[in-house]
Amino acid sequence: MANKIGQLFDFPQYSNLLLIKFFTIMTEDYKIIDKEDIALLKFPKTDVLSDVDEIKTRTGEINRALSLGNLEHSKIKIFFEDVESKKVVDTTVWGVTDKNVILKQGVMIPINRIFKLF
Repeated sequence: MANKIGQLFDFPQYSNLLLIKFFTIMTEDYKIIDKEDIALLKFPKTDVLSDVDEIKTRTGEINRALSLGNLEHSKIKIFFEDVESKKVVDTTVWGVTDKNVILKQGVMIPINRIFKLF
């Protein structure tokens, strides 16, 4: 039977330990940032993803994060890039527009600058 994390993130074939290791490796390439500091960042207009399938996956991850945020107030990690570097924030998604993911206090991350959400 699939584990709970695997079910949440649609990775039923992986164990919790493997998922934790994957998240740790991915986080090492990204600078951890506080949600409140995101408002100070500058974002280019270009998309960080070029593959159509990756963009579709990102859209699904955003919708899942929105559901988790609104129903369970669960925090997720958002991996994104501004003009300076790759960053990650641990936060709750409160809303989504056609161009932005909205966090608490109206902080926004442009969707086209997001790599992944876990």
